[in-house]
Amino acid sequence: MMSGYLFISPFYLLFAVFGIFPILFSFYLGFFSWDGLGPMEFVGLNNFNIIFNDPLFWKSIYNTIMIGLMGTAPQLIAAILIAFALNSLLIRMKTVFRLAIFLPYVTSIVAVAIVFSVIFSNQESGLVNQAITFFGGDPVTWTRSEWGTKIAISVMVFWRWVGYNTLIYLAGMQSIPNDLYEAARIDGASLRQQIQYITIPMLKPFILFTVFTATIGALQLFAEPQIFQGGARPEGMTVVLYLYRDAFGSNAFGTASAAALVLFFIVIIFSSMNMYFTNKIGRSSKVGVKK
Repeated sequence: MMSGYLFISPFYLLFAVFGIFPILFSFYLGFFSWDGLGPMEFVGLNNFNIIFNDPLFWKSIYNTIMIGLMGTAPQLIAAILIAFALNSLLIRMKTVFRLAIFLPYVTSIVAVAIVFSVIFSNQESGLVNQAITFFGGDPVTWTRSEWGTKIAISVMVFWRWVGYNTLIYLAGMQSIPNDLYEAARIDGASLRQQIQYITIPMLKPFILFTVFTATIGALQLFAEPQIFQGGARPEGMTVVLYLYRDAFGSNAFGTASAAALVLFFIVIIFSSMNMYFTNKIGRSSKVGVKK
């Protein structure tokens, strides 16, 4: 009996040291002032008072939510449509398309951010700016524009994660019996009706999973805005960037931990909301039933 616990103990020991301890220490550190080297000083709720009175902190929350909505909501919808197409009998060379759609996910985040920094270059010679000027528009300073930065980062997030969610939905669709689609086609159901009344309700567990992971990932966005803007700027400042700047830029680990705690509760709130609304997918309400 003990030998079994000994075999699995390395994982739990490493998880305790590198997982549980940093989380608990961050909760503890949120109520102290500490520069990382000197002695800790208990300050109570002062760290929270500092960040709540900092306009940049509220700006980071706004940016995080907006980029999250712009990058994940269209991504999940597109992933369902792409997965439906890849699952169709009309598509040939499915393996090649599945590999191609999954490649962005296995690509390094740094490499993706660098490539998109070139695509969304501030120069007129940038790929996107050339397309804009071709149609008569003015070039955009993407790394310093309020909405330009959000659009560029959202496109980056969309491109990288849509393939991952597509494969999850594709795995779910392959578990749906083809008899349902055949019966729907015989009854005259359109493609939209097949997706709406068969595919989406049957994919409910997979949609719950992707919504949950996408919400957490969107609220923890860090590498993309950091590399795209070459540092923390207000236009693309996310909550993780904000606490990173406090911790490793200003050596204010107390306020950084306080921001991390606030982010922790934001993740819980948004994940719960998304799970609640997503859980309603496929439910049918009884109309006109008298008690």
